[in-house]
Amino acid sequence: MKSNVWKVLILLGCLMILAAALLCVYNIREGKNAGAAAADTLSALRQEIPEPAGTTAVTETVPTGEDLFALYETTTAASETAPPDIVINSDAYCGYLEIPVLGLELPVQSGWSYPALKKSPCCYSGSALTNDFIICAHNYPSHFGRLGSLTTDDRILFTDTAGIVHTYAVSGTEIIDGGAVTQMFSGQSEDWDLTLYTCTLGGQSRVTVRAYRVTDDADTPD
Repeated sequence: MKSNVWKVLILLGCLMILAAALLCVYNIREGKNAGAAAADTLSALRQEIPEPAGTTAVTETVPTGEDLFALYETTTAASETAPPDIVINSDAYCGYLEIPVLGLELPVQSGWSYPALKKSPCCYSGSALTNDFIICAHNYPSHFGRLGSLTTDDRILFTDTAGIVHTYAVSGTEIIDGGAVTQMFSGQSEDWDLTLYTCTLGGQSRVTVRAYRVTDDADTPD
Protein backbone atom coordinates (compact mmCIF):
# COMPACT_ATOMS: atom_id res chain seq x y z
CA MET A 1 0.00 0.00 0.00
CA LYS A 2 2.74 2.42 1.04
CA SER A 3 4.65 1.49 -2.09
CA ASN A 4 1.72 2.52 -4.29
CA VAL A 5 1.34 5.83 -2.46
CA TRP A 6 5.01 6.62 -3.03
CA LYS A 7 4.68 5.75 -6.70
CA VAL A 8 1.73 8.11 -7.04
CA LEU A 9 3.61 10.89 -5.24
CA ILE A 10 6.67 10.39 -7.41
CA LEU A 11 4.50 10.45 -10.54
CA LEU A 12 2.78 13.65 -9.42
CA GLY A 13 6.15 15.22 -8.66
CA CYS A 14 7.44 14.31 -12.12
CA LEU A 15 4.32 15.75 -13.74
CA MET A 16 4.74 19.00 -11.80
CA ILE A 17 8.38 19.27 -12.85
CA LEU A 18 7.42 18.60 -16.46
CA ALA A 19 4.66 21.22 -16.32
CA ALA A 20 7.07 23.77 -14.85
CA ALA A 21 9.64 22.99 -17.55
CA LEU A 22 7.04 23.37 -20.31
CA LEU A 23 5.86 26.68 -18.82
CA CYS A 24 9.46 27.90 -18.67
CA VAL A 25 10.03 26.97 -22.33
CA TYR A 26 6.77 28.70 -23.29
CA ASN A 27 7.74 31.90 -21.42
CA ILE A 28 11.20 31.94 -23.00
CA ARG A 29 9.75 31.48 -26.48
CA GLU A 30 7.08 34.13 -25.87
CA GLY A 31 9.74 36.53 -24.60
CA LYS A 32 11.89 36.02 -27.69
CA ASN A 33 8.89 36.58 -29.95
CA ALA A 34 8.03 39.77 -28.05
CA GLY A 35 11.59 41.02 -28.39
CA ALA A 36 11.64 40.36 -32.12
CA ALA A 37 8.26 42.04 -32.60
CA ALA A 38 9.37 45.12 -30.67
CA ALA A 39 12.63 45.37 -32.64
CA ASP A 40 10.81 45.20 -35.97
CA THR A 41 8.30 47.83 -34.87
CA LEU A 42 11.01 50.11 -33.49
CA SER A 43 12.83 50.05 -36.81
CA ALA A 44 9.67 51.06 -38.68
CA LEU A 45 8.78 53.66 -36.04
CA ARG A 46 12.17 55.36 -36.22
CA GLN A 47 11.71 55.85 -39.96
CA GLU A 48 8.44 57.73 -39.32
CA ILE A 49 9.70 59.97 -36.49
CA PRO A 50 11.71 63.12 -37.30
CA GLU A 51 15.27 63.46 -36.00
CA PRO A 52 15.30 64.27 -32.25
CA ALA A 53 14.34 67.91 -31.80
CA GLY A 54 15.61 68.46 -28.26
CA THR A 55 13.52 68.78 -25.12
CA THR A 56 9.93 69.98 -24.92
CA ALA A 57 9.27 73.70 -24.60
CA VAL A 58 8.75 75.10 -21.12
CA THR A 59 5.27 76.29 -20.23
CA GLU A 60 5.22 80.05 -19.60
CA THR A 61 2.87 82.39 -17.78
CA VAL A 62 1.79 85.70 -19.29
CA PRO A 63 -0.49 88.51 -18.05
CA THR A 64 -4.06 88.35 -19.32
CA GLY A 65 -4.22 92.05 -20.17
CA GLU A 66 -2.58 95.46 -19.87
CA ASP A 67 -2.99 95.50 -16.08
CA LEU A 68 0.26 94.09 -14.71
CA PHE A 69 -1.55 93.10 -11.51
CA ALA A 70 -4.15 91.07 -13.40
CA LEU A 71 -4.40 87.36 -12.78
CA TYR A 72 -1.94 85.27 -14.74
CA GLU A 73 -2.98 82.39 -16.90
CA THR A 74 -0.89 79.46 -18.06
CA THR A 75 -0.33 79.13 -21.78
CA THR A 76 1.00 76.09 -23.54
CA ALA A 77 3.47 76.42 -26.39
CA ALA A 78 2.38 74.93 -29.71
CA SER A 79 5.19 72.36 -29.47
CA GLU A 80 3.55 70.98 -26.31
CA THR A 81 0.44 69.90 -28.18
CA ALA A 82 0.39 66.14 -28.19
CA PRO A 83 1.69 64.92 -31.57
CA PRO A 84 -0.43 62.40 -33.49
CA ASP A 85 0.17 58.69 -33.08
CA ILE A 86 2.01 56.71 -35.71
CA VAL A 87 0.20 53.58 -36.86
CA ILE A 88 2.28 50.50 -37.68
CA ASN A 89 0.61 47.20 -38.56
CA SER A 90 -2.73 48.55 -37.29
CA ASP A 91 -1.27 49.46 -33.87
CA ALA A 92 -0.94 53.09 -32.70
CA TYR A 93 2.37 54.22 -31.16
CA CYS A 94 3.12 57.41 -29.21
CA GLY A 95 6.92 57.11 -29.41
CA TYR A 96 9.76 54.97 -28.16
CA LEU A 97 11.57 54.42 -24.88
CA GLU A 98 15.32 54.13 -24.25
CA ILE A 99 16.95 52.86 -21.07
CA PRO A 100 20.70 53.10 -21.79
CA VAL A 101 21.98 51.20 -18.72
CA LEU A 102 19.82 48.21 -19.69
CA GLY A 103 20.56 48.49 -23.40
CA LEU A 104 16.83 48.74 -24.15
CA GLU A 105 15.11 50.59 -26.98
CA LEU A 106 11.40 49.82 -27.21
CA PRO A 107 8.36 51.22 -29.03
CA VAL A 108 5.49 52.36 -26.82
CA GLN A 109 1.87 51.83 -27.84
CA SER A 110 -0.61 54.62 -27.14
CA GLY A 111 -3.06 52.45 -25.23
CA TRP A 112 -2.77 49.19 -23.37
CA SER A 113 -4.39 45.78 -23.69
CA TYR A 114 -3.14 42.26 -22.97
CA PRO A 115 -2.64 41.45 -26.67
CA ALA A 116 -0.77 44.76 -27.10
CA LEU A 117 1.55 43.97 -24.18
CA LYS A 118 2.74 40.87 -26.01
CA LYS A 119 4.25 43.18 -28.65
CA SER A 120 5.65 46.16 -26.74
CA PRO A 121 5.36 48.36 -23.66
CA CYS A 122 2.15 50.40 -23.54
CA CYS A 123 0.97 53.74 -22.21
CA TYR A 124 -1.13 52.89 -19.14
CA SER A 125 -2.02 56.48 -18.24
CA GLY A 126 -1.02 60.12 -18.75
CA SER A 127 1.60 61.42 -21.16
CA ALA A 128 5.09 62.93 -21.34
CA LEU A 129 3.56 66.38 -21.87
CA THR A 130 1.47 66.32 -18.69
CA ASN A 131 4.22 64.89 -16.46
CA ASP A 132 2.09 61.98 -15.29
CA PHE A 133 3.25 59.32 -17.74
CA ILE A 134 2.80 55.67 -16.71
CA ILE A 135 4.17 52.94 -19.01
CA CYS A 136 3.61 49.22 -18.39
CA ALA A 137 5.14 46.13 -19.98
CA HIS A 138 5.49 42.40 -19.45
CA ASN A 139 8.52 41.08 -17.55
CA TYR A 140 10.09 39.53 -20.63
CA PRO A 141 13.88 39.97 -20.53
CA SER A 142 13.56 41.90 -23.80
CA HIS A 143 10.95 44.25 -22.31
CA PHE A 144 10.81 45.22 -18.58
CA GLY A 145 12.22 42.03 -17.05
CA ARG A 146 15.30 43.84 -15.68
CA LEU A 147 13.47 46.96 -14.55
CA GLY A 148 14.18 46.28 -10.88
CA SER A 149 17.93 46.65 -11.44
CA LEU A 150 17.64 50.39 -12.19
CA THR A 151 19.17 52.66 -9.56
CA THR A 152 18.90 56.32 -8.57
CA ASP A 153 19.81 58.80 -11.32
CA ASP A 154 19.82 56.19 -14.12
CA ARG A 155 18.55 57.92 -17.26
CA ILE A 156 15.36 57.08 -19.15
CA LEU A 157 14.54 58.75 -22.47
CA PHE A 158 11.22 58.91 -24.27
CA THR A 159 11.08 60.23 -27.84
CA ASP A 160 7.58 61.18 -28.95
CA THR A 161 6.28 61.02 -32.51
CA ALA A 162 7.29 64.64 -33.12
CA GLY A 163 10.92 63.76 -32.42
CA ILE A 164 11.00 65.57 -29.06
CA VAL A 165 13.17 63.80 -26.48
CA HIS A 166 11.95 63.77 -22.88
CA THR A 167 14.73 62.88 -20.43
CA TYR A 168 14.17 61.50 -16.93
CA ALA A 169 16.28 60.37 -13.98
CA VAL A 170 15.25 57.47 -11.74
CA SER A 171 14.28 58.60 -8.24
CA GLY A 172 13.48 55.20 -6.77
CA THR A 173 12.02 51.72 -7.10
CA GLU A 174 9.18 50.14 -5.13
CA ILE A 175 7.10 46.97 -5.09
CA ILE A 176 3.37 47.65 -5.26
CA ASP A 177 0.65 45.07 -4.65
CA GLY A 178 -1.19 44.11 -7.82
CA GLY A 179 -4.50 45.48 -6.53
CA ALA A 180 -3.13 48.75 -5.15
CA VAL A 181 -4.21 50.97 -8.03
CA THR A 182 -4.32 54.10 -5.86
CA GLN A 183 -0.73 53.56 -4.75
CA MET A 184 0.39 53.35 -8.38
CA PHE A 185 -0.98 56.86 -8.91
CA SER A 186 0.08 58.31 -5.54
CA GLY A 187 2.42 61.29 -5.73
CA GLN A 188 1.32 61.92 -9.30
CA SER A 189 2.55 65.29 -10.65
CA GLU A 190 4.30 65.94 -7.32
CA ASP A 191 7.02 63.39 -6.72
CA TRP A 192 7.47 61.97 -10.20
CA ASP A 193 6.88 62.65 -13.88
CA LEU A 194 7.29 59.11 -15.24
CA THR A 195 6.51 55.63 -13.92
CA LEU A 196 7.52 52.32 -15.48
CA TYR A 197 6.12 49.08 -14.08
CA THR A 198 5.94 45.37 -14.72
CA CYS A 199 4.77 42.24 -12.91
CA THR A 200 6.96 40.31 -10.51
CA LEU A 201 7.69 36.70 -11.51
CA GLY A 202 4.72 35.46 -9.47
CA GLY A 203 2.45 38.07 -11.00
CA GLN A 204 1.03 39.21 -7.65
CA SER A 205 2.94 42.48 -7.36
CA ARG A 206 4.35 45.24 -9.56
CA VAL A 207 7.99 46.29 -9.84
CA THR A 208 7.59 50.06 -10.10
CA VAL A 209 10.21 52.63 -11.08
CA ARG A 210 9.59 56.35 -10.49
CA ALA A 211 11.48 59.06 -12.36
CA TYR A 212 11.51 62.85 -12.62
CA ARG A 213 12.17 65.03 -15.64
CA VAL A 214 15.65 66.51 -16.07
CA THR A 215 17.13 68.95 -18.55
CA ASP A 216 19.87 67.36 -20.62
CA ASP A 217 22.15 65.59 -18.13
CA ALA A 218 21.39 67.67 -15.06
CA ASP A 219 20.97 65.95 -11.72
CA THR A 220 18.06 68.07 -10.52
CA PRO A 221 14.41 68.17 -11.57
CA ASP A 222 13.23 70.83 -14.03
